[in-house]
Amino acid sequence: MQAFEQLLAKMGNVVEGYPDWHPILTAPPANSAEHVYSLADVPAYRGIDHTVSFVRGFVTCPYTPVKEDKIIKAVDKIPELFAYRLDTPLYADNAHPVVVEANMIELEADGTIRSREAITLFVEQAVNEMRTAEVAETWWDIRSLILGRPHGSRSSLFVNQYAGLHMRKILEAFNNSGVNGPIKERSLEMLSQKKRDTIRENLLQAALNEWDKSTEEFEFELRGEPCRATVRDTWDDGAELSIAVQIGEYDLHVTGFYEPKEKLFTGLDPTGKRALAEKFL
Repeated sequence: MQAFEQLLAKMGNVVEGYPDWHPILTAPPANSAEHVYSLADVPAYRGIDHTVSFVRGFVTCPYTPVKEDKIIKAVDKIPELFAYRLDTPLYADNAHPVVVEANMIELEADGTIRSREAITLFVEQAVNEMRTAEVAETWWDIRSLILGRPHGSRSSLFVNQYAGLHMRKILEAFNNSGVNGPIKERSLEMLSQKKRDTIRENLLQAALNEWDKSTEEFEFELRGEPCRATVRDTWDDGAELSIAVQIGEYDLHVTGFYEPKEKLFTGLDPTGKRALAEKFL
């Protein structure tokens, strides 16, 4: 326990997932142009086991000295990273703890990454991705990739509100300039849960009203928008209906369920373009 507390003091808070721009993900060489989302996508980390991630790096506990040595040797070839063994067991007595940390990462007093460093790393990553970008993704769609996990609306254990706010402004400036291609809207999390629920229920109810109780797929118009709908009996017993409504090529999409006996709608949050979604409030 003491060894783990010492790691916390040095490495920062325990986290669930790294932001895209973190050196733990970007410093190791990649096998291809595929996006690196997690430690599992990094060839240099093959062999990690029972891993705990921190703001500055991670500790992993492979069961064999061979895997331990392999990880350390692989990381030693990466200038931005440093790996070393822990003498104290963490996960199990027969496991071999290895710590991997990002040398350049310094923490603010609040435990987040120094704002200047975080913003710089984010911009470098964003510029690199412009060369292959086909569409521009909104803050609401990719904020977990920018802030890391867990996160709030504009901050996380990696990024304080000051840095998070400026990252959002930078992303929106890039998107508005057109360098990433046309803006693709999907998440509607900028709307309150009540509004998202209202949009979903209004569209599902409209589809239910237009359904002839025999045709599973049909079209109808609502508030000037052509809608494609699917309604089917989920279990073929009349207890639940599965409903989906789509406008355009996923310009707006909702799916859900209706229980006739309870007169109850449930389902996932709608996705699509905000301006279109707000027509159905």
